[in-house]
Amino acid sequence: MTVLVTGGAGFIGSNFVYHMLKKYPDYKIICVDCLTYAGNLSTLEKALENPNFVFLKTDICDREEIYKIFDEHKPDIVVNFAAESHVDRSIENPEVFLKTNILGTQVLMDACRKYGITRYHQVSTDEVYGDLPLDRPDMFFTEETPLHTSSPYSASKASADLLVLAYYRTYNLPITISRCSNNYGPYHFPEKLIPLMIANALADKPLPVYGKGENVRDWLYVEDHCEAIDLIIHKGKAGEVYNVGGHNEMKNIDIVKLICKKLDKPESLITFVTDRKGHDLRYAIDPAKINKELGWLPKTKFSDGIEKTIKWYLNNKQWWETIISGEYRDYYDKMYRNR
Repeated sequence: MTVLVTGGAGFIGSNFVYHMLKKYPDYKIICVDCLTYAGNLSTLEKALENPNFVFLKTDICDREEIYKIFDEHKPDIVVNFAAESHVDRSIENPEVFLKTNILGTQVLMDACRKYGITRYHQVSTDEVYGDLPLDRPDMFFTEETPLHTSSPYSASKASADLLVLAYYRTYNLPITISRCSNNYGPYHFPEKLIPLMIANALADKPLPVYGKGENVRDWLYVEDHCEAIDLIIHKGKAGEVYNVGGHNEMKNIDIVKLICKKLDKPESLITFVTDRKGHDLRYAIDPAKINKELGWLPKTKFSDGIEKTIKWYLNNKQWWETIISGEYRDYYDKMYRNR
């Protein structure tokens, strides 16, 4: 079995690569990543030592190169993690999100049609559903929730989802889609909330929190997410969407305070900054469908997952300290200075 993983040098993609190499030692894993700012080849250092792993630096929008990869390696399964994924960046520059997240998805599916696959899986996000009110804890996103996007990022992901479903109906391409809640864990890029707070707290730098920090997110430990995708690509029904949630709802401010406590840092480091444009209030996923059909449930409680995550960042400082420089530092200054 040959599995093509796009965006495999990113956060969730790299964790999935390691999951697959460990669980399926006979599988060949082909990783495609164009190594933009969030793609880091050092993340795949251990994978590159595995003879069943191949890394190819390619943009999924490059039709000619993608077709060459399909022609040479003949993947059975394609899992598409490749995406521009940071909401703030999408507000600053929507165009690159539309190109990668929509047109790149089209190129991959056209290759799947041309060369044949047993499953194309699109990794999506709960952000395509918009948000839920803070005062309705009884409300959750289901697969039947209408798409109602808030940012150029989520709009691009929703567009890709609709395109994937159209390819299933029009061309009978064997597709599945998963929509996950916020992931956290090893190799999480330092501009995202949890790793940003860990890195800044360790350096005794201000901890920038949007608005009052009341926004609620459902947190999913990345290894649990990888197990869900593994189940979907092997046992999920073609043409179906599966919501993957962590059953771990937390306010942003409570997460930041917890990180301060775990690292023995004062809460006085917390700095409230001007809220993000169109900031979604609450995300919460009902994963009943994937539980009923495939038997999946998240295994990791947030209290355990955050402990493991903080420990990983403490033990892998060189990985993220190398990243916090250059373009990322310029972007960070632009986003949070004078807010």
